[in-house]
Amino acid sequence: MALHRHADHQAEAIPSEEALRLDVSMSTRLLNSMKILEYSGHVSARLSGGNTFLVQPQNKSRAEVSPEDLLVCDLDGTVVAGTPGVKPPSEIFLHCEIYRARTDIHSIAHFHHDVTNVFTLVEGVPLLPFKNHAIRWKSGIPVHPDPAHVDDAERGRAIVSTLGPHHAMQIRAHGQIVTAETVRGVFIDSVHLVENAEAAYRACALGMAKPLTADEIESFSHSFRRGHHIRKLWSYYTLGAIREGVFPEAWAA
Repeated sequence: MALHRHADHQAEAIPSEEALRLDVSMSTRLLNSMKILEYSGHVSARLSGGNTFLVQPQNKSRAEVSPEDLLVCDLDGTVVAGTPGVKPPSEIFLHCEIYRARTDIHSIAHFHHDVTNVFTLVEGVPLLPFKNHAIRWKSGIPVHPDPAHVDDAERGRAIVSTLGPHHAMQIRAHGQIVTAETVRGVFIDSVHLVENAEAAYRACALGMAKPLTADEIESFSHSFRRGHHIRKLWSYYTLGAIREGVFPEAWAA
């Protein structure tokens, strides 16, 4: 069986399609309940084989997405499995082209968080790592200059060019793209991206903001275990969501 590894070097089997459908549905509802992904945005997961992925339908409420709702699309944006006549998101091509170009990426989240996007609207104030878990983006969070919807392959390829080797990016006056090696990883990273932006916004309001230095990033990276961190936070957020009725307890079994 093919394997991938988290940053703490613990190997895990690639999840089944059934497991990925649950993770995508749970992540979508969680991000919606946290006001990160609301009426627009989507989470996807690459399927085994690498050339198809799961994504939610265009017109399904993010608060109600269920495993059986998810579509299977190929890297050209064609629906290859799902309810007949149901369309994928209009920005399906950002998923297609990122998966085509970056074989290390197995999950993508796209959302439109206002405070985070504020950093694309001012000169000379880039979004930098301020909180310790923002070391995920120590290589940078590039900003794509075209705010248009990514509604064709050419625009998808332009997104890939801006993303480069990084794990997240912003689209000016539009929204965010977060990428990771697992769905659960992309959920946790999305939460941390927003937390970091909100902390940076508040720091800038108080005075001269002090992002993490290279030495501070290096120090934290030595003690950080990404796989353990993802599992810990996934358990925390999913158990809370079950108590609040965000999704059924059976999904997290």
